[in-house]
Amino acid sequence: MYNISKKHKGFILLLVKLVIVVGALYFIYHKLVYNQRLSFSEFQQQLSLLFSKNIWTLLLVLLFTDINWLLETYKWKTVASVEKKITFFEAFEQSLASLTASLITPNKIGEYGAKALFFKKKSRKKIVVLNFIGNISQLAVTTFFGFIGIIYFIFHFTINISHFSIKKLLLFIAIAVVLFVLLTKLRVFQTLKIYVTKIITFLKYIPTEIYFKSIGLALLRYIVFTHQFYFLLKLFNVENDYITLINLLFCMYFLASVIPSLTIFDWVIKGSVALWVFSFIELNELTIITVTLLMWLLNFAIPALLGVVFVFNFRFVEEK
Repeated sequence: MYNISKKHKGFILLLVKLVIVVGALYFIYHKLVYNQRLSFSEFQQQLSLLFSKNIWTLLLVLLFTDINWLLETYKWKTVASVEKKITFFEAFEQSLASLTASLITPNKIGEYGAKALFFKKKSRKKIVVLNFIGNISQLAVTTFFGFIGIIYFIFHFTINISHFSIKKLLLFIAIAVVLFVLLTKLRVFQTLKIYVTKIITFLKYIPTEIYFKSIGLALLRYIVFTHQFYFLLKLFNVENDYITLINLLFCMYFLASVIPSLTIFDWVIKGSVALWVFSFIELNELTIITVTLLMWLLNFAIPALLGVVFVFNFRFVEEK
C-alpha cells in the first residue's frame, strides 16, 4: 500500500511540474507574440531603438536585473535560515523555481507551495510563514514609498473624482465592514483565529535581526527596480525631471501592488496603472507599454524561464 501511495505521489508531482512548466512557457510566449497592446513587430522596433542608445546605460539596466535577483535570493536565504540553513545556490534555485510556479497562480500563491516542497513536511508550514515575511517586507517598503509618491502626486497634479466614484467607494467600505462582522460570528473565523495565534507565536520566536535584514534587502531591491524603470524611460528620451518621474514610479508600484492578479498579468496591471499615472505628464503610451513589458521580461519572464530547470527539482522530501 505504501509503494502504491508513493507512486501516486510521484505521478501527481510530475503532473504538477509539467502543468507549471507548460503553463509558464505558453503564457510568456502568448504575451510576447499575441499582445493586444503592443504587437510583436512594434516591440521589435522598440528594441532596435533601445539598442541604438547609450550602451553603458543599457548595460546598467541589464545589470539591475542580476542585482535584483541576487538581492531577492539573499533575502530568501536570510529568512529561511530561521528554519534551516541553506546555501546561496539553494536559495537561488528555490527563488527562481517558485517564481515559475507563481506565474499561473493568483497573487503568487504558487510561490508559497513551491518553496515549501524543498523542505521536509514538518517544516513546510513555517516555510510558508517565512516566505510571507519576505513578501510582506517588500510590500511594506512599496507602501512606504507609495505614500510619499501619492503625497507628491496630490500636491502637483489635479485629480477629478466624481461623486459617483465616492459613493461607490463608501458602499464598498460598508459592505466590507458588514462581511467582516458576519465572519467573526462563524466557526471558520474561530479556527482561523487559532492559526493566527500560532503564527504570532512563531513570529515572536524569530530574531529581530532577521526582520531588519529582510526590510533592508527589500529596500535595496526597491531602489534597484524603480531606478531600472527610470533609466529605461531615459533611454526612450523621456525628459521629465528625476523627482517627478521617481515619485510617479512610487505611485505606480504602490497602486499595482494592491490590485489582486495573476503574476503572468503583472505587466498588464502595471501597464494599465502606468498609463494612467504617466498620463498626467503626457508621456507617449507606446513608450510606457514598452518599458513596462521590458521590466516584466527582465524581472519576471526571463528569470521564470531559468526557473523551469529548477522546477523539475521539486520533490517530496522524506522525513528521517
